[in-house]
Amino acid sequence: MTSAAETPIDAALNGTLPTAGTVTPLPGGRLAVRDGDRLETHEAAALLAGELSPLHTLRLPEQAAAAALDDGAIVAEAGRIRRVTADGTTVWELPHAPWHGPHQTPRPPGPPAVHPGGGLVSAVVPNLGTGRRTGRGAASTPPYKSDVLILADVGTGDIRAQRPIGGISSVITQRWHPGGGLLAVSRWTAWYSWSSWWIEPRHDGLHIRGGTTMREIIDFLPGAPADRPRALTLRRAERIAANDDRDELACHEVTADEPAVLYDLAGLGADRDDDEFDGAFLLDGRHLLVTGRIHAPGRPAAARHWLCDAATLRPLGRIRYPAPVGWVTPLGDGTWLTRSTRGLHHWRLP
Repeated sequence: MTSAAETPIDAALNGTLPTAGTVTPLPGGRLAVRDGDRLETHEAAALLAGELSPLHTLRLPEQAAAAALDDGAIVAEAGRIRRVTADGTTVWELPHAPWHGPHQTPRPPGPPAVHPGGGLVSAVVPNLGTGRRTGRGAASTPPYKSDVLILADVGTGDIRAQRPIGGISSVITQRWHPGGGLLAVSRWTAWYSWSSWWIEPRHDGLHIRGGTTMREIIDFLPGAPADRPRALTLRRAERIAANDDRDELACHEVTADEPAVLYDLAGLGADRDDDEFDGAFLLDGRHLLVTGRIHAPGRPAAARHWLCDAATLRPLGRIRYPAPVGWVTPLGDGTWLTRSTRGLHHWRLP
């Protein structure tokens, strides 16, 4: 008998986009495409139909991370955050201490996140402490305290609220609740894995309503009651704790200490010790796409995609494709993109 995880689901190909960039959905039926140092804004319908005619194109500094706007972008750089217009003009900038890290040009650990209403933007900045530098000579580094989450006005750059988040970040993931009343921030640090917080902006500051450890935010689950929003997270086996190392999907009520729903991703694979699960993506209010690599006995490692129920987190089946696929970008309407040598394939469920 075929298990639910192996029930075949044939993805249908909508078309191929003539770009190899990284795509981000924007409000108003637009898509942002980051390709090297270029950030392009497209009408979604045109780009998905194969037309490569950007509305505008920005050139970004090396190592910069950016969140696209209708008329430009919020750009995070090694030592500042700034808003730029579609022609590259700087509207405002917020200088900060240089980012920590081993790179010669330190890079931000993640892009800013624009509030669903469009008037605010959240970002994480480094917090330079006082005291002696560590290391020797040119390789020495100044002391840093916990990074700081800021909430700034998109129009003016004025900081509306800020608060420290525990530790120093190597990677940052941010997701706004569609209603705009809650922000999820996940921070990854080497040897300590992920820490995540659900943060509520209020008139008197940024308030933490809850959080979790060892898990990265995927997204907020659409359709949850407004007074009990639910966050979806992914835990990856990182070989940190030998007796507590697993891959896991979880759904959290933001005011509860423990997850409301858990699913052990070992149920999807063949070898609990060697199978890898690297991503989970919310396709729409009902479906999650989980990606990984399976190590079946006597066979080379193989990439796999599974469709899961967004409410129960349990598998509905394994996605089969008529072409090679790579990293996934969900578009929020039940369709998704995957990378290939020809560009980006656009898929839908049958």
